[in-house]
Amino acid sequence: MTYLPKPKFRHPALETNELGFTHRDYEGAISTLCAGCGHDSISSAIMRACFELSLPPHRIAKLSGIGCSSKTPTYFLGQAHGFNSVHGRMPSVLTGANLANRELIYLGVSGDGDSASIGFGQFAHAIRRGVNMCYIVENNGVYGLTKGQFSATSDKGSKSKRGVANTDTAIDLVAVALQLGATFVARSFSGDKGQLVPLIKAAIEHEGAAFIDCISPCVAFNNHDGSTKSFDYVRAHNAALNSLDFMTSRAPITADYEPGALEVIELHDGSSIRLRKIAPEHDVHDRIAAINLLHQRAAAGEIATGLIYVDQEPVDLHHHLATVEKPLNELGEAELCPGSAALERINAGLR
Repeated sequence: MTYLPKPKFRHPALETNELGFTHRDYEGAISTLCAGCGHDSISSAIMRACFELSLPPHRIAKLSGIGCSSKTPTYFLGQAHGFNSVHGRMPSVLTGANLANRELIYLGVSGDGDSASIGFGQFAHAIRRGVNMCYIVENNGVYGLTKGQFSATSDKGSKSKRGVANTDTAIDLVAVALQLGATFVARSFSGDKGQLVPLIKAAIEHEGAAFIDCISPCVAFNNHDGSTKSFDYVRAHNAALNSLDFMTSRAPITADYEPGALEVIELHDGSSIRLRKIAPEHDVHDRIAAINLLHQRAAAGEIATGLIYVDQEPVDLHHHLATVEKPLNELGEAELCPGSAALERINAGLR
């Protein structure tokens, strides 16, 4: 992946927040994702949320795994702490970092392959333990880095670019997060910044396990089998010295619709998804009602978006473990090595 820094030039009339920062202070490198990718819209929403909250970038820790989604932290918050872990292991790395230093704001960015397949167990344990974090899954239903195979969140009956139907039941990460005890659960669409930015702001401010599932269309796999202009056909009939890709530019998909309304989103490949924005009368404090809402919308072939559930009195992992408030790297020798008597008391408590 080529790292492309953005130009340093800044217009003097740019909007500033309470810290005197402009949105440029929350940017990262230039994105190398496909033009029109929904993930870039999510990155933009994250930057906007952090700008509006007037968060110092150096107080944010952004962590990711492997996949198109896990590349995106390179493209935002360039002055924040960052860690790119191995496939599916981001939640455990984030948990360890959070336990070592609770003073940072933790932002976990993952994908449907990273969190719903190889990292499913990691996702589950981080949620059930109540790690204080904002966990965003950029959900496109495919493995974008390995040519668009179905992911675990692909809807049953959906078709690949080759026309093959998915026969497996989809994993609904929102329903799983609710069942595991997440204290903030939401779903949004990458093209609906009017909804997504406030959700990210609320998730960051929430003191507990906050989870956002964000539907994010993939634009790279609309070339159909049988087309003489498809990437696969050209490779099969081309005696080139090397393999080159040119990803056709696509316009970003956006949406703007009222609470309670249904919006049918036409995707680049001609398929569509049905988004139902949650109505104002939905009780976001009722976990059972939230689970029923998901089932009702799924039965109607719709995807519920908005704030689905929030616990008004959340507790996080530090509360459960009664950890010290000071970051571990600031503890002195006397605190880290309290002596054999203290060790004996700990051991006695485990017998």
